[in-house]
Parts: sequence; structure tokens; C-alpha cells
Amino acid sequence: MTFEQLSIFVAVAEREHLTRAAEAIGLTPSAVSAAIRNLEAYYRVALFNRVGRRIELTMEGRLFLDEARATLARARSAELMLSELGGLSRGRLAVQASQTVASYWLPPLLMRFHAEYPGIELEFTIGNTRSVAQAVNAGTADIGFAEGAVDDPALAVMKVADDALLAVVAPGHAFSNGQSLSASQLAEETGWIMREKGSGTRAAFEDTLRGLGVDPALLRNVLTLPSNEAVLSAVAAGPCAAVVSGIAAAGRLASGELVAVNFSLPVRQFSILRHKERRPSRAASMLERMSLEQAG
Repeated sequence: MTFEQLSIFVAVAEREHLTRAAEAIGLTPSAVSAAIRNLEAYYRVALFNRVGRRIELTMEGRLFLDEARATLARARSAELMLSELGGLSRGRLAVQASQTVASYWLPPLLMRFHAEYPGIELEFTIGNTRSVAQAVNAGTADIGFAEGAVDDPALAVMKVADDALLAVVAPGHAFSNGQSLSASQLAEETGWIMREKGSGTRAAFEDTLRGLGVDPALLRNVLTLPSNEAVLSAVAAGPCAAVVSGIAAAGRLASGELVAVNFSLPVRQFSILRHKERRPSRAASMLERMSLEQAG
């Protein structure tokens, strides 16, 4: 059995279609069909049923698919290690970041990394703090960047930047006059545009309220939105308040489209995350080093 036969089998099994599999791996349908026939004949097992003009996996084929995928994954892991030993000329690095870090702090760093190591393919995914920590823990991300507190004993958490949180409103809002406000006033006297649960921004705001003796459930949540820009646009358009990253709000504050509320919120940290027990790839180690250099 060759790795090419395994790759062909997995491609056909995932699509249950010879022609589409052939197109995906750059072979002719006849070559794909011959490889499957040879594999079945040599091991005397039927991997596919031919049903009219289509094919479908047999029970044996479904059982073999998991093993074939695992074998190919190990082969790709070995190839990645060899390419890294060759000087980071080829490889892949899966990076996941929460929205504020991903939108404002991280892009210049990724561009610098790409300039120094253009052969490393960056797989970049944006989530929120909770999903980033989960991805690094599960191994679907090699390295993560998150905002706010990360409480996961499996992860190493290293600070790379500070970010001040601000409560913001549109000009003319009752909170826009600069008067100092209490936590109870925030909860009782306006509606709120909130980030989704799992957001570091939302978690930091709710923790602040709890520390001041106000239950976050008392906030009148008018709308929940999944990104900083969506929250800022909604606040600018209506009579509600929101808590956002100072970095994210800077442009709209400078233009006068939004006004900062006179309420003290904490400075939270941007952090780089990696799993304590997994050996980082050379590419991950290099991005970590560049991140800490930028922080310094």
C-alpha cells in the first residue's frame, strides 16, 4: 500500500464520487478508479458499493477511512518536521485570535512573520477569547492570541500588550456630558449593545460590575453583536451604550462620532497562548518569539 493509494481512497471516500475526487487531487478519473480497484483486489476487501451511476462506502470502507486519515495525518506531520528542520522554508502554522487582537494588534506582526518566512503557510482564524483557548487546548490551533483573562491550566499565557476598555455612547446621549457615573446608573439608565458570550470584552465588563456589587443580568441588553465594528456602528446609530476596546474605538472617538463615558474600566491584557505539554513547532516558536519582542 502506498501513500498515493491512501490519498486517492480518502479523496474518493470523502466525496463518494470518482470524478470530483480526481479533480481534487489532480488525477484522471481512470487513474483514480484503477487505484481503488487495485487496492480492493490486493487486500480482497470491497471498499465501495457501485450503486447505479454512483458509489458509496461499504461498512469496511467506513472503518478503513478513519485509519487512512490518521495515517496520512502522521505522514503530513513527519513531512512538516522535515521541512522545519530544513530551515522554515516550508510548513504550515495555524493561528487563532480573538477579534480585537486580530483586527488591530496582530496583523502587522503576521506581515513581519510572512516577510521573514514566506514559505510558511499561515492559517488564520478569528474567534473570541473562549474559542481561542479551546482551539489551542484541542490542538486545532498551534498558537493563539486572546484578550482578557484566560483560565485554563493546560495553557501557557504570556502577556504581549495592554488594552484599555471604554464605555462609549453617541453624542447627545445622557451619558455623554462627562458626568461621573456609578455602576448602578450604568445598569439602570440606558440600554446596552453587548458582545457575544465568550468575548473577552464582555467578560471583563461583567467582572467589573460584579466587583462593584452590580449583577450584570440587570443590564438592559438591547442587542448582542459578534464584532467590535458592529457594536460601534450600532452605538453610533442609536440611544444605547457599549463597552469596547480603546484601540477599536479610537478612530470614532477622534472623529466625534462617539463619546467616552466617564466610568472607570480596567486595562486588560492581550496574551499569546500555547499548550504547555505540546512541543511547539519551529514556526510557532518563532512567532511566539517575535510576539514577545514586539511586546518588549
